[in-house]
Amino acid sequence: MADFALARTPAEVRRAVEVDWQSMFIVSDGSIDLPATFKGRLVTVPPKYDYLADGDVVGFDHASRKFRTLYRRKSAHNSFLVTERCNNYCLMCSQPPKDVDDRWILSEIKESLCLIDPATRALTFTGGETLSDWEDFIAVLKECRDRLPATAIQVLTNGRAFADSRIVDAWKEIGHPNLMTAIPVYASVDHIHDHVVQAKDAFDETILGILKLKDRGQPVEIRVVLHALTAPIIEDTGRWLARNLPFVDHVALMGLENTGFAIANDAVLWMDPVDYGEGLARAVEHLSAAGVNVSIYNLPKCVLPKSVWPHAVQSISDWKNGFVEECDRCDAKNTCSGFFTTGRPRFSRGVRAITSEREESNWLAS
Repeated sequence: MADFALARTPAEVRRAVEVDWQSMFIVSDGSIDLPATFKGRLVTVPPKYDYLADGDVVGFDHASRKFRTLYRRKSAHNSFLVTERCNNYCLMCSQPPKDVDDRWILSEIKESLCLIDPATRALTFTGGETLSDWEDFIAVLKECRDRLPATAIQVLTNGRAFADSRIVDAWKEIGHPNLMTAIPVYASVDHIHDHVVQAKDAFDETILGILKLKDRGQPVEIRVVLHALTAPIIEDTGRWLARNLPFVDHVALMGLENTGFAIANDAVLWMDPVDYGEGLARAVEHLSAAGVNVSIYNLPKCVLPKSVWPHAVQSISDWKNGFVEECDRCDAKNTCSGFFTTGRPRFSRGVRAITSEREESNWLAS
């Protein structure tokens, strides 16, 4: 459903009525009188939804009288959840999988694509396993190719489906000029990766999928989530990736979002980033030396060795990104990833404002 007039004040409501808008979305903390002549569709919401703006896309569930924000034109972090189903069961999954029939979501996404601003810089598809219904999902990506050719499309997937040559061949045929696949490889040792994702032979299928994608010239990003099972061996993982998969397009070494299954498995997973900083720095060195583009996501600069600060980027989606009081006096705040506000946030003992005095003392320098 398109073309709601967005109004926040009585004056905006009057203007919408005057130009004969048939649908109105009102954000207000009080009642706004509508003229008796207005017979169209009306949605009213409280001021906490004041972030909604021109060009945003929302989905309505008329039975429950609820709505969801599907897309925000001004946001740099738009994503679509494709499905809640997955053939992995990761110990730290932020979107715990469900065995449900949610194929309707792909239809909703396809209907939404025609409403998205073609100037949108980036769009992410996530899950669950996005390739659970791979034929229907690839049809959605072809729609992106036709409607959003200038948009960077990133697909989060465990990569196992690409071990099937039919799927990877169909993927190549999509032909979107800015399509990137992001696939997790949690360790260079198969049984550790398989334990993290709770799926036998997942490592072998994932690596085979990556090799088949690159054999067909498809961009691939590898992601490593850092926690107590993966961070202690991150140097070995970085060295292994540099030696065996140096042709991937990007490697992202990622701090843990303490939500979903990560909360339930906190005793197994939590590790202070300060305690794996040296290994992380050496992993970055191995990858950089091999010519691999490497970034650090989701970790504030203050808990990292100074040598890797150029690789640490602002990566946490704006709607779940925050800072602590200590950050108010930090010189690096404007270029720092900050912290997750979702779930049950855990904070490193190394959180401390970066100031000129601190840099002079070479704090955390490596």
